[in-house]
Amino acid sequence: MRSYTQLTQEQRYQIYAFLKAGFSQSTIAFEINVHKASVSREIRRNLGKKGYIPFCRCSIYHWEFG
Repeated sequence: MRSYTQLTQEQRYQIYAFLKAGFSQSTIAFEINVHKASVSREIRRNLGKKGYIPFCRCSIYHWEFG
């Protein structure tokens, strides 16, 4: 059975920077050494009105309600 790990905050910031620079999701996945589906899910989960927000949900929760 595979073990699953969450993306680190650093990886989320890297995704943000690569997106801003115009890189594809496949290229981003290769550069941060994760599967392209992980990048796709991360972007979809944290896509706001102004684009991708590089925060994990727990950070947003604590920021809003903490």
